[in-house]
Amino acid sequence: MTKSKSIILIHGNFVNNLTWEKWKTHYEQKGYTVYTPANPGHEGVPADLRNKVHPALTKTGFIDVVNNIQELIKSLPEKPLVIGHSMAGMAAMKLLELDKVAAAVSVDGAPPKNVFPPFATLKAVIPAFGFFSGKDYFMGSREWYDRCFFNTLPEVERAKAFDSIAVPESFKVSRELVLNSFSNINFKKPHEPILFIGGGSDNIFPQALTTTLAHKYTDQNSRVDLKIFQGKSHFICGEKGWEIVADYILDWYEEL
Repeated sequence: MTKSKSIILIHGNFVNNLTWEKWKTHYEQKGYTVYTPANPGHEGVPADLRNKVHPALTKTGFIDVVNNIQELIKSLPEKPLVIGHSMAGMAAMKLLELDKVAAAVSVDGAPPKNVFPPFATLKAVIPAFGFFSGKDYFMGSREWYDRCFFNTLPEVERAKAFDSIAVPESFKVSRELVLNSFSNINFKKPHEPILFIGGGSDNIFPQALTTTLAHKYTDQNSRVDLKIFQGKSHFICGEKGWEIVADYILDWYEEL
C-alpha cells in the first residue's frame, strides 16, 4: 500500500485535543503531517472549560464526532492514518468501516453498540450517561479520574494530570454509542488494516475487551492486529512511556 503522510489523532471522552500535543510533535519530527482536531464542544483550555462549559458541548453526540473527522478527511490530499483513543477508538473503527482511512488504530477503545461491555466498563462509565443525573453534562471528580484514568500514576502526579486534561463531557456522546444504530460495526465487511492497542491496567476498557474487539473481525483478507501494553492505564497516551506506544503504532503502520 502507498503510505499516507497524513495522521489524524482523535481524542476520547473526558479530555480534549490538547492531550495529543506531544504525539503531534513526535510524529511531525518523523515527517508526518499531523492533525489534532477538537471534537465539537471541546475547543479550549481544560481549566477554562471546567469553569465555563462550551456552549456546543451538550448538543454534541458520537455521530457529530465522526462527521467532524469526515469533514477534515475531505480536505486532505489522501486518506489518513487515524488513531483514536477511548471513545475515539470506536470512531476510528467507524471511519474504517466507512472506508475513509488508510489504516486505523484503536487505543483503549470503546466497544460498538453491538458488543456488550464488561461489568468493569459499566461500573466506570455509567455516570457519564447521565440517566440518573439532574445535570446537563458529566464532569468527573478528581476521585473518578484517579480511579479510571490515573490509576498507574504516582499519587503526586495525579492532581497535575487532572488540572491539565480533565474537561466536561456531553451525555449525548455516550448515549449515542449505546443507543444509536450508527454505532454498530459490521465486522464481516472487508477493510483496511486496523491495530488494537490495550492497556493491561485500564480500568475503563480492560484488555479483555480490547482483545474481544480485535477478534470480532472475520474477513480473512483484511488485517487486524493486537498489542497489549502491560501496566498501562486508560491514560496510556499521556503517562510515562507514551513514546513507546506512539512508536509501536508508527512502526506497525510503516511495515504494512
